[in-house]
Amino acid sequence: MTRKSTELIHEGKYAAEVPIELIEDDTAWSPYLSPDDALKLDTVRLALRRGDVTEAARHGRVFELTPVAAK
Repeated sequence: MTRKSTELIHEGKYAAEVPIELIEDDTAWSPYLSPDDALKLDTVRLALRRGDVTEAARHGRVFELTPVAAK
């Protein structure tokens, strides 16, 4: 059985919201990612790390984070 979920990845001044599917079964490892989804998350993480927003946006929504000064 699978269920849809969203993984948030934060690297530097960027964050990405990446849709994934979690696989659920009766093993102790459940829920877990498919190899394809794990590679997708790694691809997004590396793209954000090098500032390649276009590549990261192919796999999910990308956000640029802006610091807020405390008063």
